[in-house]
Amino acid sequence: MKKYLLFLVVIFAIFSCEENVSFNNPSFQGMKDNVFWRAVDSKAFLASDGSLMIEGYTGNEVLTLRTTSTAIQNFPLATSNSKTAVYVLTVGADEISFTTGIGIGDGEIVITEYDDVNSTVSGTFKFNAENADGNPLAGDVLNFQQGVFYKVPISQQVP
Repeated sequence: MKKYLLFLVVIFAIFSCEENVSFNNPSFQGMKDNVFWRAVDSKAFLASDGSLMIEGYTGNEVLTLRTTSTAIQNFPLATSNSKTAVYVLTVGADEISFTTGIGIGDGEIVITEYDDVNSTVSGTFKFNAENADGNPLAGDVLNFQQGVFYKVPISQQVP
């Protein structure tokens, strides 16, 4: 009897074990004002001049990162209007925009992998963007830290 009981326990243990593996591929996420933020959808667009635009979307938010190329390098923000981070929040009929630009905000976008074969891009970002419209519904500065975009699919044309 003990053998049958032991056998049943072993069989039950073997079949009750399972792997619940979930992949977050592609991913676009970060810490927005010290609160975890994750895009539900993300896309990247490659322009004919070689510049790259990466967008992450939630229900009412759009985060857009722009770089001048797909090169694996750091792209400092607040040094030009061609390397920017723009965050737009839509609240009812109001739009609140935060942006970086020449002398506006600071931060960086780092491309760590550009996969031309599979048309994906990966990297990191962090920035402080300023309230572009001075909208009183939001603060003066939006902070993103520990931002990551991973294997975001690239379309060949800017919309």
